[in-house]
Amino acid sequence: MVGRAVGGARYGLRDWLAQRVSALLMAIYMVFMVSFVVAHRPLQYGDWKGLFDQAWMRIFSLLFMIGLCIHAWVGMRNIFMDYVHSTGIRLLQHVVVIVALVVYLLWAVQILWSL
Repeated sequence: MVGRAVGGARYGLRDWLAQRVSALLMAIYMVFMVSFVVAHRPLQYGDWKGLFDQAWMRIFSLLFMIGLCIHAWVGMRNIFMDYVHSTGIRLLQHVVVIVALVVYLLWAVQILWSL
């Protein structure tokens, strides 16, 4: 029997599905935002503020950011697992990406709820 060394990668349906669902969510958000900008030409500050004053838009934007972070994490993790062979460097890269994504997500929450 051949033993298979597991390197911590969790490739599979869950990651594939997470990336596809997050991409769909981001695409819907971008179509909505482009439609809004086109429909409100020239875009004024009042239009923009009125859109983001609504709770549903803040939640929609937060879901976009969560989807973006999930999408980025799955993509970066797969790149690191495929191309970085040193376990120590790969672990460092994982930690840096996770910290950056958490900081970006917290920053987005601060921006969305400080309006």
